Amino acid sequence: MKVTLKTLAVILSLMSSQFFFAQQINTDQKTHEIELQNYENELKRISADNHKILDNKISDLKKQLKDLETKKKNLVKSEDNLNSTKEKIGKLELANQKIENKITTTSISDEEIQKQRIKTKQNELNIQKLKLTQITQQKELEKAISAL
Repeated sequence: MKVTLKTLAVILSLMSSQFFFAQQINTDQKTHEIELQNYENELKRISADNHKILDNKISDLKKQLKDLETKKKNLVKSEDNLNSTKEKIGKLELANQKIENKITTTSISDEEIQKQRIKTKQNELNIQKLKLTQITQQKELEKAISAL
């Protein structure tokens, strides 16, 4: 009977220790699952924050690109305006040279000479106006260049 009691005591102590270890393993496993879920939630939050930051940076870069494209268009427009004005000045100067050559090389009446001289004076006036416009356009071009 002593042997049976001892055996029964050993079996009961083994069963209670196995129950204790099983309960401890189960508790550890639940703790790990909770920690894993917390880490996953934290990673999702960090990922969402990073996406928001990247979206803001992309938006800022798109705005900067749009501004640069606008400045580039302004620069091209300023260059075109300046070149157009230079061409107009060249045409008027050429027209004046032709009129002066016509006056000196052909024999025309004094009245016609006066008309041609008035025309050259008008062209000179237009050339001076265009040169003022050219100066303004040059400043605008320099401003567009400095904006880049």
